[in-house]
Amino acid sequence: MLSDADRMKAADQLEESGRTRKQGTQLSTAWPDITVEDAYAIQAEVARRRMAAGATLIGHKIGLTSKAMQRSTMIDEPDYGHLFDDMMIADGAKVPHADYCVPRVEVELAFVLAKPLKGPGIGLLDVLRATEYVVPSIEIIDARIQDPRKIYDTISDNGAAAGIVIGGRPVGPMDVDLRWVGGILYRNSEIEETGIAAGVLGHPALGIAWLANKVGPFGVTLEPGHIMLSGSFIRPVWAEKGDTLHADFGELGDVSIQFV
Repeated sequence: MLSDADRMKAADQLEESGRTRKQGTQLSTAWPDITVEDAYAIQAEVARRRMAAGATLIGHKIGLTSKAMQRSTMIDEPDYGHLFDDMMIADGAKVPHADYCVPRVEVELAFVLAKPLKGPGIGLLDVLRATEYVVPSIEIIDARIQDPRKIYDTISDNGAAAGIVIGGRPVGPMDVDLRWVGGILYRNSEIEETGIAAGVLGHPALGIAWLANKVGPFGVTLEPGHIMLSGSFIRPVWAEKGDTLHADFGELGDVSIQFV
């Protein structure tokens, strides 16, 4: 486990990488004894500094929701990160590629809460009852730390969360069977990835239940109005300058973004 001083140094590095858009060295190399607890403490410190500088917390993202991704990172549960108001991007917007280090995109369902959720003891039905609506989204993920990264690096780096694009048609959480919502991701009109939301822990709402139960014992409540990115059901797709990424969610509509 790291000292408080080393955690602050790690947070300094991540802040600098976010500011300069230049990847830093792996925290897991600089501090071989780093733990998952350290990583979340570093993430929380960067989030605290970001909010102190004026950013507003608007929700959370859940990642590593597939068993394959968990095995590849040698963990046995998802991870999470914070979402801030300055991450929001309008559907169809053009965003500077230079605003990111090495951007990639994922498609997932975003849950917008109407009621608070606080674990432990939160289950699937609790999440559905607390959700106002569900809407298609693209998440921009970015690595402020160089490859090869370990799970400690990704968690420290806010779960790689970097941007949120919301579009399509909002639906009530029980108006459709969310497990079978599909997504097709196009890059410049060519299909790159496809998947269905059942790939997220069997049901996308279970990722939010996991998060509520994970952070509840630390006094954290998932708040009404917050956006919860439930986890991607495709592999991340690289975004190059000039690329248009378009996700088709069938009856729920579509969402897109262009990197310029």
